[in-house]
Amino acid sequence: MSNPKKIAIYGKGGIGKSTTTSNLSAALSDLGYKVMQVGCDPKNDSTNSLRHGKNIPTVLDTVRSRSNDFEKVIHEGYNGILCVEAGGPEPGVGCAGRGIIAAIELLDNNGIIDDYNPDVVIYDVLGDVVCGGFAIPIRQGLAEQIYTVTSSDYMAIYAVNNLFKGILKYANSGGGLLGGIIGNSITNSAQKEMIKDFSERTGTDVIKYVPRSPIVTKCELDGMTTIEGAPDSDQAEVYRELARRVISNKNKFVPEPFDADDLMDWGSTWINRLLLEQKVTYDGIQNSGAGV
Repeated sequence: MSNPKKIAIYGKGGIGKSTTTSNLSAALSDLGYKVMQVGCDPKNDSTNSLRHGKNIPTVLDTVRSRSNDFEKVIHEGYNGILCVEAGGPEPGVGCAGRGIIAAIELLDNNGIIDDYNPDVVIYDVLGDVVCGGFAIPIRQGLAEQIYTVTSSDYMAIYAVNNLFKGILKYANSGGGLLGGIIGNSITNSAQKEMIKDFSERTGTDVIKYVPRSPIVTKCELDGMTTIEGAPDSDQAEVYRELARRVISNKNKFVPEPFDADDLMDWGSTWINRLLLEQKVTYDGIQNSGAGV
């Protein structure tokens, strides 16, 4: 049995991290890889689009029920993808990171990953929270590569910069290193250039830009990934190219994050350009008579 390629994907809530992760998993499965996706978010919705919108019992549900039937936490999704949801506490009670700790301990200590023998394991991790549970894939080197999903929104990049600080903290003690940045929801060249500039200034790289597309939203409303719901679309091919790049990527960066004040100064240098390009795009639409 060969060791699976283990990666973790982080990103600010609402940035499209789980959408990107699920389409990456679906694309990898279409390329012939056996994939396991582990949702590490207390919302328990990482794998929904791989299972036609259906929720699955979580690892914490199984732990709370004192069940020893650990097979209950593995559910097949699109094209045989193995789906796991860590789960979380009841709202307002307990630690959200506990679900990740429980999931990782259960999967590792009971040899569940070895039993299923996947080629790729993808941990989909909430990137807003910096508590110990959410940092486990980084600090324990559980994932050999860390990817982060971001848009050109300042707070999304702020979350990425915090993630870089976590990677840097554990880089010399066996922690996971950065595989690259995934630019998501891209609509114009200024957004691409801003993310590229951020990557260059932090000693990292952008592995792929994913354009904003209504096809993604339509497929999600149908309970599917774009790979499944619109396989012949340009957007599906973007995700396939992302999958090809991720599976072949050997890069492991130790990022050089901004200090907080420097990040704010850097962000302020980009805001006028982003606003100008947005205005040009808006005016162009209006002048064409097509409306918004």
